[in-house]
Amino acid sequence: MNIDLSYLVSTMKHLIDTPSPVGYYDAIKPVIESYAAELGYTVTYDNRDTAYITVEGHDTSKTVCISAHADTLGFMVRGINPDGTLRLRAVGGINFANVEGENVTVHTRGGQTFTGMLVCAHHSAHAFDDAKTMERNENTVFVLLDQHVKTAEAVRALGIRNGDYVAIVPRFTVTDNGYIKCRFIDDKAAMACSFAALKYMAENRLKPKYNTVFAFSFYEEIGLGGIYVPAEISEYVAVDIAILGPDSDGSEQTVTICAKDASMPYDYGLTNRLIAAAERAGCRYAVDLFYRYGSDASQAIKGGNNLRAAAFGMGVYSSHGVERAHVEGIENTVKLMLSYVLEG
Repeated sequence: MNIDLSYLVSTMKHLIDTPSPVGYYDAIKPVIESYAAELGYTVTYDNRDTAYITVEGHDTSKTVCISAHADTLGFMVRGINPDGTLRLRAVGGINFANVEGENVTVHTRGGQTFTGMLVCAHHSAHAFDDAKTMERNENTVFVLLDQHVKTAEAVRALGIRNGDYVAIVPRFTVTDNGYIKCRFIDDKAAMACSFAALKYMAENRLKPKYNTVFAFSFYEEIGLGGIYVPAEISEYVAVDIAILGPDSDGSEQTVTICAKDASMPYDYGLTNRLIAAAERAGCRYAVDLFYRYGSDASQAIKGGNNLRAAAFGMGVYSSHGVERAHVEGIENTVKLMLSYVLEG
């Protein structure tokens, strides 16, 4: 399979650069629709704004789903300090210890945007004795706006209020030898894989074996992405980052099939079929158990949906921080996706 790597990486960058912290879907939905339209597909939504691209299969008696979540980690404004800095509450599993110094964008409910940076209350060793030792958490890390505001009233006059979203600037970087470093590889890389697979099928006039739904959810980072699944779907495969840790056989160059996450083993037969699909595709792959990890596939089971669930994805280093992946591992993820979708 000749995967268009230039398209894969550029699509990934565009998706990553488009802010979509948990529940904030206004900016990313037009991007999804645009990529789908370019390939001749249409997008539908459910009442939770999960996006669906449905492709008719050779066998229409069965429907399978490839899911890649569109939401990322982020913040909401929970208050304004007297000095004009913004107090925050995380949406998703933010590690406050690794966000200090990052640039952010505040998205107001009125449609305005303001830039700023994440700072610790005791931000400088030149000024505070405990600048190096103060714990970084939601009570000590604030947004310093790039505005001449020194009071809460001045901030409110800009139109900023409690409940506004705050998105971290991801800092997308690609090295000459194929490493991709930025925030939100989780799970924008998997979204890009879905579009690369759709592009491959469209250009080669290929139909999937079964009716296939490519889904993009907005609440995975808080464990709610796959709770609802359309009734016709009987197999649900989450494509998400693969965790690299002490017990991992996977790497940044492989696609890793998840046999078990933090709460459950994935379907035995479907997982075996993914292994067989990886073998057919000739891609580098591994099988691992993921610790402290869940996906839309496990949430789909917990939601009571009548389906088989499985998961796979590219190896990613430093998850939920500034992450690192490799083009080879992302390419192998597309190949496994296509092998499963085209041959079952």
